Amino acid sequence: MNLRNPILSAVFMAVVSASHAVEPIPAFASGTRVLFQGDSITDGNRGRSSDPNHILGHGYVFVIAARHGAAFPGDAVEFMNRGVSGNTVLDLEKRWEKDALELKPDLLSVMIGVNDEGKGVALDVYEEVYDRLLTASREANPKLKVVLCEPFVRPSAVVSEGILKRREIVSRLAQKHGAAVVRFQPVFDDASKRAPAAYWIWDNVHPTYRGHQLMADEWERVVREFWR
Repeated sequence: MNLRNPILSAVFMAVVSASHAVEPIPAFASGTRVLFQGDSITDGNRGRSSDPNHILGHGYVFVIAARHGAAFPGDAVEFMNRGVSGNTVLDLEKRWEKDALELKPDLLSVMIGVNDEGKGVALDVYEEVYDRLLTASREANPKLKVVLCEPFVRPSAVVSEGILKRREIVSRLAQKHGAAVVRFQPVFDDASKRAPAAYWIWDNVHPTYRGHQLMADEWERVVREFWR
């Protein structure tokens, strides 16, 4: 690159400065394997091949991986996405061995619950199965770091009692398993004061690209603080 060209030089320096401005996440030690699990919000229409352009989807997982992969390439952190659209905790259980345990993550992030509510998965079943999956993961890796994300809805939507109860379950499981808890609802509620709810979430549950940026920022903030 010809850095004597003032425009190219300015662009290059801006990119370098942006990379250095990214605050490290202590939980992302060198060589860490980070696994994201969940439903369509995590899936992000991800590819099912090895194509690196689509393998992480087009949502908050992609944003987190892109930002930290670019800022700290020497850390060689591996990001994996196994979210599946439409999944409930019962679906996670069916594929947990292959899509979680066999991947041997060092950090596991899970967001599940909206479909459980929509498909009528009983609250006690939701908690029991979720707990069982986390227990199996911790037994497979006693040093595993766990991040649990509470289910959320569009700020203008009516929040059902079931969603509120599932958030309580997530918090309870997080306390039991020593996990960080990411609460997205307050983030979207606050954002809706700056722009209409549809600007951030296009239907009742699926974020726009702007909403996914909010999610990535909040996920990073919580995880950074929890393991600082």
